[in-house]
Amino acid sequence: MTKVYKYPTKNKESKQYSLNKTSMEIKEDIVIIGAGLAGLTTSLALHRLGLRSIVLESADSLRVTGFALSLWKNGFGALDAIGVGDILRERSFQMHGFLIASGDSFIPFGDLSFGATDNSQLEARCVRRKDLLEVLEKELPQGTIRYSSKVVLITETGQLKSVHLADGSVIRAKALIGCDGINSMVAKRLGLQKPVDSGRAAIRGFVQFPEEHGILPNFYLYFENGVRFGFLPCDATSVYWFCTFSPTSDRDYEDMEQDPLKMKQFVLSKTENAPKQLSDIVQRTELQFISSARLKLRLPWNTLLGDIAKNNICVAGDAFHPMTPDIGQGGGSALEDGIVLARCLGQALLPKSNGYVGGENDESYGYDDIEKGLMNYVKQRRWRSFSLISTAYLVGVAQQSEGKIMNFLKKLFLTKYSTSKMRDMADFDCGKLEIS
Repeated sequence: MTKVYKYPTKNKESKQYSLNKTSMEIKEDIVIIGAGLAGLTTSLALHRLGLRSIVLESADSLRVTGFALSLWKNGFGALDAIGVGDILRERSFQMHGFLIASGDSFIPFGDLSFGATDNSQLEARCVRRKDLLEVLEKELPQGTIRYSSKVVLITETGQLKSVHLADGSVIRAKALIGCDGINSMVAKRLGLQKPVDSGRAAIRGFVQFPEEHGILPNFYLYFENGVRFGFLPCDATSVYWFCTFSPTSDRDYEDMEQDPLKMKQFVLSKTENAPKQLSDIVQRTELQFISSARLKLRLPWNTLLGDIAKNNICVAGDAFHPMTPDIGQGGGSALEDGIVLARCLGQALLPKSNGYVGGENDESYGYDDIEKGLMNYVKQRRWRSFSLISTAYLVGVAQQSEGKIMNFLKKLFLTKYSTSKMRDMADFDCGKLEIS
């Protein structure tokens, strides 16, 4: 059915929306904004349960930023729930443990092995982000992801949410899930506070060796005053690395942020006394595989007190709980969200709808059940997200602290505490997709 909609376009002078287009109205039961980890996992989990969804992505193809990410036991548990864990295991090393050294001397002072007993239980791997996204995309029904679908406005039409796209189309949704990243439009609509700057930044890089690099599968971490450098192999020929630091000034950082060569030179200057293996990894990195970003987080209490869901709208992934990368749980927690969210919606909808949210002519059918499912999701994820954000921030502060006393405490106590907390946060099971 075609209706005439007054469609918004941005007026540069007033920065408001004026109306000058007609649009095609489309009805969908579950609409997900953002084809990142949380969005694709949620959609695939819903598909496994027999619930249809569509994913709106503003780019014209999968957006692969960040190069690689660490996934722990909890992340692979989520991937196993949707049946793709083993595919990623075949493409990545299982890590043996942590090798930790002081950046000023690069003499190891910590060798924290996962151990033979723990190794079967504590899974940790470095996975290429491109591989992960492509595996999720491939498992979805064709047409689930709608590329070049930039959302410019969200309004309400009765109990439904109207999602206005830049091409003039409007999608009316019974359930709207925001997986649209750290600057989420959906989070803003829910009234969540903007993520705050941690005062730190990260430079990340990815290296593809022409042949096997011979680096043992460990988390290699090096600390110098105010700087944390680390690298970990993804597989036999590729390595992911990162450098986190506190910018001396906004102006200096903004100048470097736009220039990968300056980023590379900065990292090399901070590791000039490092073993050749470490500096060689950075030297080999091509400029197109170096990026930088400020580290932001949502204030933990905002996840406890804010509206993560309201009526038939909610957020997941970075739109819900952006955190610093210090415990390697940004990706894993997004995967957890997708499984829990899909299961909660399935538990609310499937017993009554037999796999379908509502009839063509019944816009209100399933609305109360959707709201109930989303509230259950929030109940299960609120405290988990609070713990992840808080732990990541505190571990980052401890690892990147400066001064002789703090360096001494790091070697004596804080490093073991930090790695222990990383393992604790990874020892989590988001559950299966079964509907009871």
